[in-house]
Order: sequence, then C-alpha cells, then structure tokens
Amino acid sequence: MSESIILSADKLHKSYGQGAAKRVVVDGVSFALRRGECYGLLGPNGAGKTTTLRLCLGLAVPDGGAITLLGKAIPSKAREARQRVGVVPQGDNLDPDFTVSENLVVFGRYFGMADAEIRARIPMLLEFANLNAKKDARIGELSGGMKRRLTLARSLVNDPDLIFMDEPTTGLDPQARHMIWDRLKALLNQGKTIFLTTHFMDEAERLCDRIAVIDNGRMIAEGPPRELIAQHIEAEVVEVYGDNALNWGDREARGKAARIEVSGETVFCYTNDAQPLLASLHAMNGVRYMHRPANLEDLFLKLTGREMRD
Repeated sequence: MSESIILSADKLHKSYGQGAAKRVVVDGVSFALRRGECYGLLGPNGAGKTTTLRLCLGLAVPDGGAITLLGKAIPSKAREARQRVGVVPQGDNLDPDFTVSENLVVFGRYFGMADAEIRARIPMLLEFANLNAKKDARIGELSGGMKRRLTLARSLVNDPDLIFMDEPTTGLDPQARHMIWDRLKALLNQGKTIFLTTHFMDEAERLCDRIAVIDNGRMIAEGPPRELIAQHIEAEVVEVYGDNALNWGDREARGKAARIEVSGETVFCYTNDAQPLLASLHAMNGVRYMHRPANLEDLFLKLTGREMRD
C-alpha cells in the first residue's frame, strides 16, 4: 500500500439481524484516504455512514472485507492504530463531573500520556476551541456550542494523524460553524487528515477534497465535489416558488429546462442556459425565483432522492 494512504477499506460488508429480520447496513463499500486530505462521507439517515466509521475504528466487526488504518489491520490491531487517531462522535459524551481542563487531562490518560504532557497541550487546545475563559468551568455551565467545540478540542489531545468527525457541527449556530470550519482548515494545513460525515452540503463542499455518497449501504458516487457536480448536474438552477409556481412550471418550464423537479410548491429547473426561463419569469406574477449555480445539495438530492428518511 502507498505510504500516502492513511486509511483503506476494501469491499466492506456489515449486516444486523438474521433471517427475515436481517438488515444490510454496509454493502461492498471501498475507499482510501490520502494523507492530508479531507474526505467526506455523505448519505441520508440510515445510509450506513456511522456504521462505516465504526468499522474503520474497530468498534464493530465487519462480516466481510478488509480495513487498514495507519498501517494496522482492523479490527485485530485497532487498539494500536487508535493511538494515532482522534474521534469527534455525534454526541458530546463529556464527563459532567470534571471541568473543561480536567476533561482534557482525563481523556489524554486514555492514550497513556503523562499529565505534564497533556497540560502542556491544554492552552493550545483551549485556544483552538475558543474556550480559554472556560478552562475551569464545569460541563453543565457550557452552552451546546461550547460543548461541541470542547469535544472537537478533546479529539486533538493526542496530536492525531487522522481525525474521524461524525457530524461535527450539528446543533451549532452559523457563527460557531464558521469558526469550526476555520479550525478544520487549519488542521488540514498542518497536514492532518480528516474523515468527515455531515448532513450540511455546504460544509462538505467547502472542506472536502473528495466525497463519497452512500445510500442503502452502497457507494453510488465518489470524487472531488465540483467534478461530481459537473458530471451529474446541469450548470445552472432556477428555483421557482409561490402560488403560481406549479402552474408556471407546467406551462412555461417544459422545453426550456433540461430537467425539472417539483418539491412541495417549489419547481427546480436544471439547465445549461437559464435565460429563456428567466425571461419567462420576469413578467410573471405570483411567483418568486432564485437563479444560482448547481451545488452539492443538487447532486445529493439527484442521487439519493427527495423523499424523507427515518
């Protein structure tokens, strides 16, 4: 394996249950992360994203396939490999009995780090999470955004080579999300590798060098975001909504757009030349519209559908 590959998965399979109750969660997924990149794993709820991360960390045993993490076979050498890994889980499993600084110290001990070594890293970690003023605060005194930032800082206590991030900005306000994006970019500039799952398409498009889209446990697309968008989606999108949007779509959009999708009262027109659509809308009453470039959310919805997932 190339030294530039920090994590590889080959034809992973994982099912739960037996017989008629058997549910395939991961179905032949393969990928490889290059050192220093941000790799995004995208998919609807229940697509298999979190299970894939758990398999890669050795927290679940695959039914088939092979995983290599930092040169170690997983799951047999998972404990050794995880010494050089950081993890940001979906939930903030911080210890409420300890202060912010104490949470970092206790977590560092799990990696066999000496207290003096951990305490030497704490100022940098608090600065990273913008929590300098909260170093002696109990967890119950922190806001939800502060807890999320502390969980992110905690994942760096052992100075990992690879950080697994399972929806790291869920529940954060826009200011906190942008701050964390800046911090993640700084980590990438330092040569760290990030394996990211997220439901925020703008987050994936902004941060990821490559993405993979999985649905029903199978990988259905992989590549750099802009290349995938260009490959699967027309260049421009006109979103039309309002009382007369559906009537306009039936009357005017057909033949002017390469592809049309309707969701609720919104008509999505995908095209490589938006001018005929915009000319038709200019004098139209009872509609509002937005003209924009195609983005990663358009790709995601085309590949996985618009229906809700539980």
